[in-house]
Amino acid sequence: MQKNKSLIFSLFLGASVGFIGTSGLTVSAKSSRPILPLAQLKQFSEVYSRIKKDYVEEVDDKKLITDAISGMLSGLDPHSAYLDEEAFTELRVGTSGEFGGLGIEVGMENGFIKVIAPIDDTPAQKAGLQPGDLIIRLDDKSVKGMTLNDAVKVMRGKPGDPVDLVIVREGTSQPIKVTIIRAIIKVKSVKHKTLEPKFGYIRISSFQSKTSNGVKDAIATLRKENGGKLKGLILDLRNNPGGVLSGAVGVSDIFLTKGNIVYTEGRVADALMRYDATPDDLLEGAPLVVMINQGSASASEIVSGALQDHKRALIVGKKSFGKGSVQTVLPLDEKTAVKLTTARYFTPSGRSIQAKGIEPDIIIESLEFKKPDKEKDAVAPLSEADLTGHLSNPGGEKKPQEKKLDETNPAGEVKTDDKSDDAKTKENKLKKLAQEDYPLFEALNILKSMSFVQSMQLKKTEETTKN
Repeated sequence: MQKNKSLIFSLFLGASVGFIGTSGLTVSAKSSRPILPLAQLKQFSEVYSRIKKDYVEEVDDKKLITDAISGMLSGLDPHSAYLDEEAFTELRVGTSGEFGGLGIEVGMENGFIKVIAPIDDTPAQKAGLQPGDLIIRLDDKSVKGMTLNDAVKVMRGKPGDPVDLVIVREGTSQPIKVTIIRAIIKVKSVKHKTLEPKFGYIRISSFQSKTSNGVKDAIATLRKENGGKLKGLILDLRNNPGGVLSGAVGVSDIFLTKGNIVYTEGRVADALMRYDATPDDLLEGAPLVVMINQGSASASEIVSGALQDHKRALIVGKKSFGKGSVQTVLPLDEKTAVKLTTARYFTPSGRSIQAKGIEPDIIIESLEFKKPDKEKDAVAPLSEADLTGHLSNPGGEKKPQEKKLDETNPAGEVKTDDKSDDAKTKENKLKKLAQEDYPLFEALNILKSMSFVQSMQLKKTEETTKN
């Protein structure tokens, strides 16, 4: 057994030297050989031997080493992980924008799976999962003790098969059980539409390698639909869990003409990066509003932080998630890799948003509009005239004519027929927007105000120049 223990110890040392070299740990000033914690490695070897000798069942060597590596990485932070063959394949497939599963970005918190954000138009979003939800059970299994990779493997399965989730949500007294049908997740990164004439809207659900091209195409289409120019644009990054760094840099560069976009700092030279803007603002200086919330993370925070620091956009909504770290995938061989946190990123002004998030310039709370209850609203509120024995009015009392509730106009608004069809259509469209997405409705009002102020400033400048 002693011979076997020595062999294990030697093998682990060899593996450690290779890994330490790629991860950039310090080396001795007198030698190029890494400084190894021999006492701790000896302890590891002792535990390994005890398991092989005394554990109730025989355990495969590969499993022990793999579990040790996984534990070593997962103990660093919620984002570092060991990627076995299956996980490495899934990572590469996921970044391409199409994969099988539920459609949620998740992380670990206190041993449970935390929903960072559901992805647009996926089973998870349609089932009502929200940022901040804690998943405590998957099918009949508790997630306590699972690694993040293990949990992802359970959630990613054959399209068409159901998976039961038990979640805990802030503000609810009981756990919520949700059944979601797995599907092929095709992430359409960029969507766009015209909210009002000359005012555009672009939604980015996640950042992929081609996202910046998608935003450029969306702006070109919106300009064409609106006579060649936009008065303003809303960039919606709510519930956007992030993605590829190059996508975030490319989107930021679309609206900036100079200066830094983001820079990173780490322990090794490869972790020191800086990305600067190039000339040309595709909006030509038109006002820009960026929407964020607690589900906006990573690449979303790079974009909103850069545009906020350069005062190029007004950030509205709620404070973002606060993931300010960079993960690098370091292949160990053709089939496996480690995903390692290698740097922190900083906004142009030097802000680290790690565990802090981006604070919006204007906070917009989510509101829900509900149709009035006919029975409740049909009962008039009490007044002095309803009280028994009330003093009479010397001028006489007239009972007001009873109003019937108009179901088509429950708010009792005064209706006039002097509005044009276009005006009525626009008004109904805005009412619908306010009911379906109140934060977006408020963002549009802010954008229109910004556009008005900008037009007044331009007019004043032109008048001054003429004089």
